[in-house]
Formats: sequence, structure tokens, C-alpha cells
Amino acid sequence: MIIAAADGSALGNPGPAGWAWYVDDGCWASGGWPHGTNNMGELMAVLDLLQQTAHLDEELHVFCDSKYVIDSVTKWMKGWKRKGWKKGDGKPVMNVELMKALDEAMQGRRVVFEWVKGHAGHPLNEAADVRANAAATAYRDGRLPDPGPGFADSVVAHPAASVGQVEEEPDLFSGLEAEDAAPTDEEHVIAMERALLSDEVRADRAAVAALLHPDWQEVGRSGRLWSRDDLLDAIAPIPPVDLEVVSTDRAGQDAILLVWRASADGRSTLRSSLWVRVGGGWQQRFHQGTDET
Repeated sequence: MIIAAADGSALGNPGPAGWAWYVDDGCWASGGWPHGTNNMGELMAVLDLLQQTAHLDEELHVFCDSKYVIDSVTKWMKGWKRKGWKKGDGKPVMNVELMKALDEAMQGRRVVFEWVKGHAGHPLNEAADVRANAAATAYRDGRLPDPGPGFADSVVAHPAASVGQVEEEPDLFSGLEAEDAAPTDEEHVIAMERALLSDEVRADRAAVAALLHPDWQEVGRSGRLWSRDDLLDAIAPIPPVDLEVVSTDRAGQDAILLVWRASADGRSTLRSSLWVRVGGGWQQRFHQGTDET
């Protein structure tokens, strides 16, 4: 049996992105793109691992910290394929070219997926994470990442994956008036705030982690103080929330205070989020919500 971990990383999400899988120090691989998402990295890591082991007659055990990837492959893919790669609501499947390639790579394979908590000390997961992040960092700095030794005699055929693979597919910046123009910092922050409310991001712990500052805190409506780990352990898809921007104010060159109103289930909540620039990208540093009377 081949035992490996697969992981992805994106600086800014979307932004410079990397992927990696790891078996041991003599057998691993990594890659990425100048512009991609965390989910794209997570999917490509598994795809490359499947392709590089396709010539080996061994069962594959894959550790992933992305429930999005595991559920996509083991629960949702068959239905998506039957519906012409459309979701239950009729919208195109996100990252569809990667999904199609994964479907093909899984044919006839004996694969077991096991979820592990990211950044929790699992040795294989940590090793894959380090290499995925290094690949993303290399693209950020204008370098090609170290591809790693991989498996001998392997053949890979990666699809031309990119953010927005199908015309209707949203990314974190969908909804901006000028799609071909670079978003302002304020627009970028608003888009990422919306992303934190989306099912695609909330279903993926690693995608949420990429948007939160390591020292993130939240004061909940009950007065409870939440830490980043608290939120990551509890994160899950939620009913649709309408986000109405109230104001965006610069709290400094690298800080933006976003005040917005959340409306859901007939209840309105006034929320404030402090976003800070970290390493060229933006991360949420603090969040608070108060019920409106």
C-alpha cells in the first residue's frame, strides 16, 4: 500500500497557488500556478498523485485536510457526471476540468481517502503543506517550484486548470463591475468577505484558514470570544446570507475596516470585519456581529 498526504495552498485565494503530495523525503512532488485557488491546489495534488501511481498495482491511501476534495471524489462526482457536470441547482461544477481529470484517474483504482485536521501535527500532512506553500511562494516570487523526485516511470497529463474554467463559474471576485480591471483593495476585501459566506469556501477548512490571520479573533453575538482554531473546528456551510456593505474605511495603509449588514431568516445583524494585508494578500484579523433592533 502507498500512503501519502496531498495538500494545496493559495496566497490570497485566489493568488499564487501551489500543490504537493508527500510519501517520504525521497518520494514527493509539487507544482502550482501564478494564479489559482486553494481548492484547485487541493484537487491537483490528489490528481497528480493518482496519475503518478497509475502504473503501480498497489492500493493508495491518501490523507487530505480538505473535506471538499474527499466529498467531491467519493460522494458528489457520480451525480455531477450524470447531470452533465452540473450541480443540483443547475450551475456548473466548480473546477470542472480538474474534476473530469480526477474522475478519469479514479477509474479502476483502489483508493482510500482519510480526512485529517490541517496544521495539527500530522507528519505527512505537514510535509505536504510545507511543499505546497513553498510552491505558491515560488510563483509569488517569479520562480518555478521544485517539482520533487516523484515516482519513477510516471506519466502525468494535467488539464489546463485555471480560475473560472467555465464561463458561469464564480471566483472570489465575481460580481465586480469591471471583470477585466484589477479590483481595488476595498473590492478585494468585500469579495473575500463574501467568499467566507459561500458554501464552496465554508466546506473547505483549508480555504477558510487561508483567509484568516493566524491571530484572528471574533466576538460573537453572545459575547463569546472565538479563536481561529475555534472557528476552523466549527466551520460549515450556512443558509444563504445577504451581505449589504455599509462602509469601507482605511484603518491604515495595510488595514481596512469593513462594516456590513447580514440579512438571513428575517434577522438583521450589523457586522464589522478588520482586514489586514499580509505578504501581499489580505486576511481577516477581527470580526464582530451585533443584532439590530
